[in-house]
Amino acid sequence: MINKIYSIVGVMSGTSLDGVDLCWVKFSKKEDWSFDILAAETHAYAPSIKSRLQSAMTMSSEALIKLDRDYTMHLADCLKLFIEKYNIKNLDAVCSHGHTIFHQPDKGITLQIGNLPILADTIQQTVVCDFRVQDVAMGGQGAPLVPIGDLLLFPQYDFCLNLGGFANISFQSNSQRIAFDICPANITLNHYAQLLGCPFDRNGEFAKKGTLHLPLLEALNNLEFYKKQPPKSLGLEWVQNEIYSLVDNFDLPPHSILRTLVEHSVIQIVNILKKQDLKRGLYTGGGVLNSFLMKRISQRYTHQISDVNLDLVHYKEALIFGFLGALKLRGEVNCLQTVTGAKQDHSSGKIYFYSSN
Repeated sequence: MINKIYSIVGVMSGTSLDGVDLCWVKFSKKEDWSFDILAAETHAYAPSIKSRLQSAMTMSSEALIKLDRDYTMHLADCLKLFIEKYNIKNLDAVCSHGHTIFHQPDKGITLQIGNLPILADTIQQTVVCDFRVQDVAMGGQGAPLVPIGDLLLFPQYDFCLNLGGFANISFQSNSQRIAFDICPANITLNHYAQLLGCPFDRNGEFAKKGTLHLPLLEALNNLEFYKKQPPKSLGLEWVQNEIYSLVDNFDLPPHSILRTLVEHSVIQIVNILKKQDLKRGLYTGGGVLNSFLMKRISQRYTHQISDVNLDLVHYKEALIFGFLGALKLRGEVNCLQTVTGAKQDHSSGKIYFYSSN
């Protein structure tokens, strides 16, 4: 018998390396889906873990295998603390994205660490995880995966825009869900803020002090990725090869780089909103807290920005990966062909059951 109510902990770690997001949520299915966030918090990364994640792309295979196991155990520790703190009983599953190390879908490669079967045994919970691998094997981008949640949990919005490591969008067009990565966001802004001694550019204060550099802005806007049609997705490798190398061609102070990167993101985002005539949006992700970035979007965009829900700003992706896991437990589609470019809709993810001995 398929459940109508699911108690789930969703787990997410994004490219911005802010930490592990944990979201305990109850999903209910009547005619439509609804949800109730019961508790949510972020476990910030210790510097030692963060530095290993940052350098993972250049690790040997042996070092990467060890990092995978260590990171899986780190997730287990975070989850055990969270479950104990909120006295969570009778979970249907823990549903975890893991942390992306490689994402090159055009080469058939995607790797999210932290998805080892030992996680289920260590926390003594059913685990649903590793959502991207099957989609890439089926010819898809393996991303974005959140749009099925946008479609079923937030149908009242014309679009959902997430300003995380990358800016990505999801919307309905001709009765189909369309979604794709638009451009880099926090992944680059945090990188250059760190050159100024801060983990991120709080409220865009550094960017506001910088001078917009038009030649760099033009070069960024002319990158080949922006000419591609969806489905399309971005990864850290692309940022390192395309963005950082391009910025290095210009001898600019970090403040001006940040000002120009903000404007670049704003232009790419608003181009999509205007092209698709999208009006009412749900804005989420850490970039929503960058008041300068949001102000520049509103200045270039003709529609008022509203509906900022702080729980969703911080935890929407963890919430939706929890939802993807609930759909997987039901054997229902949680990955859309129109979004990822896979050969068909499918139910993605691995289910690990724990041994009780």
